[in-house]
Amino acid sequence: MDRRLLDLLCCPVSRSPLGLLSPSDQDKVNLAIKQGGIRTVDGVTVIGELANALISADRKVIYRIVDDIPVLLPEEGIGTAQIIDWNL
Repeated sequence: MDRRLLDLLCCPVSRSPLGLLSPSDQDKVNLAIKQGGIRTVDGVTVIGELANALISADRKVIYRIVDDIPVLLPEEGIGTAQIIDWNL
């Protein structure tokens, strides 16, 4: 993702800055998705691994990047509290 675009993006709920999800955190999320039970804020079960994602500065919400386009809809966010061994 272009660094200039990343500098402009913010969480649609908290308005805090967003950063790229680290590879190790992405592995944790993808493992949790494979195990099932990971849901979006709207309650929809997440299907399919994250190829890339953004995370809020407080590390509480993850937003998918699909085809290089950030999906910054509040209801599409993935709360990190549901991921075992997540470090805030």
